Amino acid sequence: MPRQHIQPDALSKRIVNGHVLYSHVVAVEGRRTIFISGQLARDQQGNVVGKGDMRAQLRQVGENLKAALAAAGATLNDLVKTTTYVTDIEEFFKHVDVRMEYFGALPTSTTVEVRRLAHPDFLVEVEAIAILE
Repeated sequence: MPRQHIQPDALSKRIVNGHVLYSHVVAVEGRRTIFISGQLARDQQGNVVGKGDMRAQLRQVGENLKAALAAAGATLNDLVKTTTYVTDIEEFFKHVDVRMEYFGALPTSTTVEVRRLAHPDFLVEVEAIAILE
């Protein structure tokens, strides 16, 4: 699928621990758009994974996104947009390496600190959009 990652010179790049965190713009020519609802750190039975551990929750959310994408015939490389909600943004930025494991294709991204998610044990939620040719 033709995809172009654009980092306009007029916009600063967000770099943490040597990693560019996201693309400002992703231009895609494609046919199928996949919208994934906010994924939380729940296992297949609905149990909270990694209570009090944002790193563990980021991994579970990444795995849940992979499973959701696979069900639609897509992969993490097909992501073009993520929106991340975290309860502690400073803690979130301590785990950029985990984010890069899952989102190394640099989709566009928005991250917002919120007071609370759907349950007090959740620390991170990610919704996503993917495009398939």
